[in-house]
Amino acid sequence: MSAQDEQFEAAAPEPGAPCADDGMTWWYRWLCRMAGVAGGLSCAFAGLWNCVTINPLNIAAGVWMMLNAFILFLCEAPFCCQFIEFANAVSARADKLRPWQKAAFYCGMAVFPVMLSLTLTTLFGNAITFATGVLYGLSALGKKGDAISYARIHQQQKQMDEEKLTGALEGQGL
Repeated sequence: MSAQDEQFEAAAPEPGAPCADDGMTWWYRWLCRMAGVAGGLSCAFAGLWNCVTINPLNIAAGVWMMLNAFILFLCEAPFCCQFIEFANAVSARADKLRPWQKAAFYCGMAVFPVMLSLTLTTLFGNAITFATGVLYGLSALGKKGDAISYARIHQQQKQMDEEKLTGALEGQGL
């Protein structure tokens, strides 16, 4: 068996394993992926622009931003990295992560260059990457409840408050 066959087997989902249902709709999943690709593009261009300087912290932040762009492309759009042998395996592993894990990873990844060098280039370059993390974080919260269940909960709380109030008033009257 060749290394390429092993790579495809690692990237392919197991037939017996159920697909991880993280509660994301198909359009929201694509929105997160497109935001990740846009974040990778903005990090790559801003990182390259940030490296055109003599300040060592700007250069370090620019290199980190280009590394962020590479990681975003590996995780969100492995077809952009088709000549890298391990791209499909990394993408398959990233797809198995929960949305809150991706959110923490992407937001942390975007904050580090800004902490290294606080410039407009690093802020704007990492803004879309941070927004991608926020989108994954919002999906980790789950769907919003319907109005009927909220009204029912509110009614139950109102009844409990009235019972406590009447109990307190009866206790004062004794």
